[in-house]
Amino acid sequence: MEATASTTTDPPAPDRRRQALGAYGEGLAARRLTEAGLVVLDRNWRCDLGELDLVLRDGDDLVACEVKTRSGLGHGTPHEAVDATKLDRVRRLGERWAHEHGVTPAGIRVDLVAVLVPRRGAPEVEHVRGL
Repeated sequence: MEATASTTTDPPAPDRRRQALGAYGEGLAARRLTEAGLVVLDRNWRCDLGELDLVLRDGDDLVACEVKTRSGLGHGTPHEAVDATKLDRVRRLGERWAHEHGVTPAGIRVDLVAVLVPRRGAPEVEHVRGL
């Protein structure tokens, strides 16, 4: 019996690097937000509408958090990657998460954590509340 090659393949190296950078940024964001007193409820939650990077509780509010991580500014700042369409989708995803988890928060807030990871030095992490 001959061995057959696996039908799954690893993503190309640039995709793996981008995924690793994104995961690193999400980890930094989760740590920064928990240090600020928020409670992580879910990470990388998916449904047919899309994905929420982080779902958190801030007091009685639910926070749907988008994390944007960049290794440089060649493609713009992390903030520039979040437009009105993206904000609307994140807001709808937060509402969907609450509904599917039987949660009735006092409010649903959309936050952004912008992460810039330079070649040298410490990453810059900025938490923008209530977009």
